[in-house]
Amino acid sequence: MPQFDSAAAAQTPDTRAGRWKMLAVLLVCAAPVIASYFTYYVIRPEARRNYGELIDPQRPLPALAAVAQDGTRVELPALKGQWLLVSVAGGACDAVCRQHLYFQRQLRESLGREKDRLDRVWLVSDTAAIPDALGGALVDATVLRVSGLDQWLQAAAGKELQDHLYVVDPLGNWMMRFPAHMDAAGAAQAKRDLERLMRAASSWDRAGR
Repeated sequence: MPQFDSAAAAQTPDTRAGRWKMLAVLLVCAAPVIASYFTYYVIRPEARRNYGELIDPQRPLPALAAVAQDGTRVELPALKGQWLLVSVAGGACDAVCRQHLYFQRQLRESLGREKDRLDRVWLVSDTAAIPDALGGALVDATVLRVSGLDQWLQAAAGKELQDHLYVVDPLGNWMMRFPAHMDAAGAAQAKRDLERLMRAASSWDRAGR
């Protein structure tokens, strides 16, 4: 016959209580993040229309190896902790690439005192040398040479990765894609999207990793 284990029976309520307490702590910690995304994605006026396309489901930064301009090797998840405005192009950087670098810089500056919450990132998708003439445009930007980006980012139908700018949240999730071939009017709308995202995350996101 099985024996009644009084000690084990006494421990069971304590174990359950401990689990509930741990779950409560996790929910409290996650609440600001959940609330900000709920506000942005759910509780928003029907009249509002995003310029950028929201990515659903969001895609976390993959553990792809990358190389910085100084030869330092990093993995993409090391970029977590900041909002990221990401462009993709070959090292030769054609006219579209240069325009994206310009818009990245202008969009960040347009955020005013919130600009330190956003990093500009150029992901170089090939081995071509970066022109020296781009030096000024890359000041304060993160430039990483990496391959395999199609495992993470995705262009709109009929477009290429280099045609878009991408937004990654501080948790490391790719969550928005701006339309291809952005112009000045589009950049103004992209600025409004970025400002809304910053406001929605203001309760939990702070500048700096």
